[in-house]
Amino acid sequence: MLSERAKNIKQSPTLAIDAKEKAMKAAGADVVNFGVGKPDFDTPENIKEAAIKAIMDGFTKYTPVGGIDPLKDAIIEKFKRDNDLEYLREEVIVSCGAKHSLYNIAQALYENGDEVIIPAP
Repeated sequence: MLSERAKNIKQSPTLAIDAKEKAMKAAGADVVNFGVGKPDFDTPENIKEAAIKAIMDGFTKYTPVGGIDPLKDAIIEKFKRDNDLEYLREEVIVSCGAKHSLYNIAQALYENGDEVIIPAP
């Protein structure tokens, strides 16, 4: 009772990478898995403290889709300080992850049937 689209869904490459990482660890390899967005190291203390403070300060509601201004300002400052690049707030979008952002870009730029060439690293 599934749609043809659902029947043709292939395994996620991200999940395949995760499975390979688990197999390598089981075999004794020292591996850091960046495939599924869950680093295998603890969250730094300053991040934990900031998250707790945000909760205690009532910062628990949905934020604007493109990000809150203080976060955008921090991103702008980071790129200025570290890369000597200047951006306006309107040029910064905070997203929930790279895959989601790349998907949104593809949806905005490409039509059905367009050919997209993506180089392999």
